[in-house]
Amino acid sequence: MVILLVEDDARQLEPLHAALSAVGHIVDAVEDGDTAQWLITQKEYDLLILDWMLPNVTGVALCHQYRRAGKTSPVLMLTAKDTTDDKVTGLDAGADDYLVKPVDVMELLARVRALGRRSPLWQGDILKLEDLELHLNTLTLTRGEAKTKLSTREFQLMEYLMRHPNQVLSREQIEDTLWEWGTQPESNAVTTLVRRVRQRLESVGAKDCLETIYGMGYRLNAPK
Repeated sequence: MVILLVEDDARQLEPLHAALSAVGHIVDAVEDGDTAQWLITQKEYDLLILDWMLPNVTGVALCHQYRRAGKTSPVLMLTAKDTTDDKVTGLDAGADDYLVKPVDVMELLARVRALGRRSPLWQGDILKLEDLELHLNTLTLTRGEAKTKLSTREFQLMEYLMRHPNQVLSREQIEDTLWEWGTQPESNAVTTLVRRVRQRLESVGAKDCLETIYGMGYRLNAPK
């Protein structure tokens, strides 16, 4: 999933960012509400993880604004506030779930998986294109008996392609989706990544699935 993680304490932000990235999520991690407020007007996210107490714009205010804008992706609130009234305030603002600090990473990942199942893009733990299967929990690509394990970045591109089969995806679209906000990929990064994914596809007998549309981008077709 593409996730916006907002936490003003860098000591908590960094391990949460690392844990989410390690299981294949694309995470924009920021430390203040102003930046988060701008980002949610620029990008579409599958999930928001918001700290309650943020500089300038609180997590509750962000959640409320997000819902007023008609956005429906799940929102998980992180907070030290654990009274019933506090939980009601967060939920009434539009949050879907609530996790009290200090955050246990394993519990966070479990909550993220559960919230991901509420996404309109949810298609189960396995994405399928004919007999080509991408296993989201293991970052594994299979076709019949053939199987290959993907790196995190390879998995992210393969998931993006499989969620948009038969569509031409431009280099810019891939960069905007796979690379986190504030990072600048090298000029040949997408070309190199596509070549690696083609090698993975070849290892499961689906080499010709990933097509280059010259001057436009790339398209994933069903295996023949």
